[in-house]
Amino acid sequence: MVESHENLLAALAWQIELGADEAIGDNFLDRTETPRSAPEAKSVAPVLALAPSESEEDSGAIAAACTNLDALHKAIDAYGHPLKAGARQCVFADGNPAARVMIVGEAPGRNEDIEGKPFVGRGGQLLDRMLAAIGLSRHDEDPEKAVYITNIVPWRPAQNRTPSATESSAFIPFVRRHIDLIDPILIVAMGNTPTKALLDTTTGIMRMRGIWAEVTTPAATRPCLPMLHPAYLLRQPMDKHKAWSDLQALQAKIEECR
Repeated sequence: MVESHENLLAALAWQIELGADEAIGDNFLDRTETPRSAPEAKSVAPVLALAPSESEEDSGAIAAACTNLDALHKAIDAYGHPLKAGARQCVFADGNPAARVMIVGEAPGRNEDIEGKPFVGRGGQLLDRMLAAIGLSRHDEDPEKAVYITNIVPWRPAQNRTPSATESSAFIPFVRRHIDLIDPILIVAMGNTPTKALLDTTTGIMRMRGIWAEVTTPAATRPCLPMLHPAYLLRQPMDKHKAWSDLQALQAKIEECR
């Protein structure tokens, strides 16, 4: 069957959205070709994930040795986690390091992987509008009006999938060290993955959102507000009123802390 021009373009756009946007070989590979016989086939060694205990222990020691943001960035960039092999670059952070509010998201997507900054796609654009509604911005030089943004996982998972609990646990020591170096007065856990990782809970975001909790790091315990992820709101716009309610709670807490 000959595919139409429109169908081929749609298939190409779908592959690009999944991250298949670069050639990794010089020769065309025909997936419809009859497979080679077993003796000729080449085996591919599987990529082995780090065991949770090894990951946490290793990253914990590395993170604790970082005395500033630059050192932490370099340590994460050099950390040999399997996710690194499938991503373009480490997505460390964006915003004002002096900000009083720190937002922790989930993981980079395609746009973030390309630009090297968190929340720069459609979800990031919505996040910027949400923050602007209560007078906050990642670009503001005034710490009272600024936010600082990072993710639980700094490397883009393949096909923009949700990071596993094992992957989150490997990076959580880096995130807690990141929080201590920024030393915000308030933390926003943006989505299901950061809420579970930061608050060490199995309870989902729909039950946790809008309820103030606490994030404990080696240096301090700080208030944390779980919120719905902007990407979720783009898929479920009927829930935007919940996000507005949570933004108002954040704004009230900021005023309370002044």
